[in-house]
Amino acid sequence: MNSEQIPDWIKGIAKYLPGKGDPVVSVVSLSGVIGAMGGFRKGLSLSSIEPVLERAFKPKKLVAVALSINSPGGSPVQSALIASRIRALAEEKEVPVYAFAEDVAASGGYWLACAADEIYADGNSIIGSIGVVSGGFGFPELLKRYGIERRLHTSGDKKAMLDSFSPEKAADVKHLKSLQKEIHDGFIDMVQVRRGDRLKGADKELFSGAFWTGATAVELGLIDGLGDLRSVMRDRFGEDLNIRKIEEHQSFFKRKFGLSFNTSTTGSDVAGDLGHGLISAVEERLIWNRFGF
Repeated sequence: MNSEQIPDWIKGIAKYLPGKGDPVVSVVSLSGVIGAMGGFRKGLSLSSIEPVLERAFKPKKLVAVALSINSPGGSPVQSALIASRIRALAEEKEVPVYAFAEDVAASGGYWLACAADEIYADGNSIIGSIGVVSGGFGFPELLKRYGIERRLHTSGDKKAMLDSFSPEKAADVKHLKSLQKEIHDGFIDMVQVRRGDRLKGADKELFSGAFWTGATAVELGLIDGLGDLRSVMRDRFGEDLNIRKIEEHQSFFKRKFGLSFNTSTTGSDVAGDLGHGLISAVEERLIWNRFGF
């Protein structure tokens, strides 16, 4: 069959299909809280995303990798590990990386964005929150009110520091602050190295932990421009572009319900996981709520 014998309706469909010789942009979704969530819920981690990243850098006609980011942050360790792996693959394959913020790329989410060579966002995206936070609750007065005795035995006088059921100690808070400063300094160093002279705001403002809209983030140099993934990539690499989403291989329950579990677990294990999952869901919602979502 020659080209003249091909029905018009097939030609109409064919023009929307990527050609074998078209340049490829791999798209990796980095969505959700970073770090372990517990129970059935699974946050972003290097172990979960690394296979996807490795596949994203494999296509033969690859011209770029695009990171679609929607994350309020989480574990600084996992943020650093994922970002480092992205940079290692980019340098090994000599392929540029572009980040596109959706609703939020804040805290660890912005850390991931900085793994890219260029960062884009919507004008209403939330960007920044370059800082470190830890939180909890204290219940010593509640125990006292109901006549509950707290029994805590340790070997090492710092082993139970910041225990929620014991009065807070100034020395413990000071130690926590020193840890936060170390992590914050590492976050700042990474942003300064990755963004360089593109940063326009004062350090005191940029690294205060504040966050901004995408429109203001452009002015501060935290991102490179406003735009969506498809438009920016086609402007950069042409209309005949194969934009290919690389996804994690998922189980039935993961696809249907966003859940994952070990099929060898017992009924009591599943019940326990459900309980942990509910707590994790509340914790995750609180993290998102910090940014109005």
